[in-house]
Amino acid sequence: MKIATWNVNSINARMEHLLDWLERAGPDVVCLQETKCVDENFPLAAITEAGYKAEFFGQKSYNGVAILSKHDISDVVKGFPDDDEESPKRLIAGTVKGVRIVNTYIPNGTELWTDKFTFKLDWLQRLRQFFDETCSAENDVLLCGDFNVAMEDLDVWSVQQWEGKLHFTKPERAAMYHVKQWGFVDAFRKINGDAQEFSWWNYREGAWQRNRGLRIDYIWTSPALAAKCTDCVIDRSTRELERPSDHAPVVAEFTI
Repeated sequence: MKIATWNVNSINARMEHLLDWLERAGPDVVCLQETKCVDENFPLAAITEAGYKAEFFGQKSYNGVAILSKHDISDVVKGFPDDDEESPKRLIAGTVKGVRIVNTYIPNGTELWTDKFTFKLDWLQRLRQFFDETCSAENDVLLCGDFNVAMEDLDVWSVQQWEGKLHFTKPERAAMYHVKQWGFVDAFRKINGDAQEFSWWNYREGAWQRNRGLRIDYIWTSPALAAKCTDCVIDRSTRELERPSDHAPVVAEFTI
């Protein structure tokens, strides 16, 4: 089974790219972030025509997450249990062929030590609690999405340039590591070792052309599921398109 994650940076703006990629890459499941689309405007007809079922949790202009799957999606959860109608739409979970998939668009944080930065750290604490209360590391569990945190030195193009900056601060990495300590394995590192590859490149400053990026899009799995992982790649081809998302898909394959 092939499972992917991709921050599309507006599903309607990237619809042609998404449909072309679904046909070409053929993932069984793709988790989307930053759909920027309220549920009433979600392009369900086009997704269905492409051969995918969809569960989505939308929000205008910024947030929004979705799970597209060739197979049935069951036990769908949208948001944290204590969220209300005003809470950002940043988490959706569902089970596909026995795999519990949790798709997240982790808050950006905007600027260091602002209310939004503190919200990011608090949100990550809630994410760890979510797994503690709803999942078992002995089962097939997958966490993916745009983490908005680069976990390791290899995940930034220049440690000197990024040290202490948003996405690469010690508090953010520590909060994300606390989530990882639930029992997660980084699928990309499991397969690729110390390879330095990125999944996000700024639109500005020629970042893509100079390969000055970050790896902030991850697929993490429980140990049980990690044992079934046979491949994990970052598909850079979509970033070369006209008016692309600033993120590239990450794709993992499992013997399921």
